[in-house]
Amino acid sequence: MARPVKLSGEEVAARLADVPGWEFAEDTLRRELVFKDFQRAFAFMTNVALAAEKADHHPNWSNVYNRVTIEWTTHDAGGLTELDFELAAAVNALLGP
Repeated sequence: MARPVKLSGEEVAARLADVPGWEFAEDTLRRELVFKDFQRAFAFMTNVALAAEKADHHPNWSNVYNRVTIEWTTHDAGGLTELDFELAAAVNALLGP
């Protein structure tokens, strides 16, 4: 399997428009989400975990009650890759319109 390639700053800036709600900070894509309650936050995390496992790419994340913070980065590449943006888009799709 080919190793992911780190995106340039220009590529990252251009791709951010494709993933509304995400911000670029310290070589990560980051998003904070608030749900109605813990059960909904945990169910959402379970769905993200399934997508991450399928892609063999796992987030840095945290959960406190109804709040979930997700960060995507590709450690092997030393920053953001196309895979990070694909999974950010997958998270957005799970959230729905």
